[in-house]
Amino acid sequence: MPQVRINGEVVVNFDGSSPNLLQFLEQQQQAVNYQCREGFCGACRCKLLSGQISYLQEPLAFVRRGEFLPCCSIPQTDIELEIPK
Repeated sequence: MPQVRINGEVVVNFDGSSPNLLQFLEQQQQAVNYQCREGFCGACRCKLLSGQISYLQEPLAFVRRGEFLPCCSIPQTDIELEIPK
């Protein structure tokens, strides 16, 4: 079970009960901006500080190096992410 460190503080195990990281973060009471929930708009963009994710479907939105879209991804390893405020 990969561990997810959020904004340098919260550490939670990703147990696979959520279909993607966006829904997982919402279950952890983490406020993440979103709109389409499918990788089209990029509104949920977060920084990936360490670890690896995999996309369930390739996002259509532009994603810079070091960023990812939690709406269409899951962790492959322990990850550390930063949610924009």
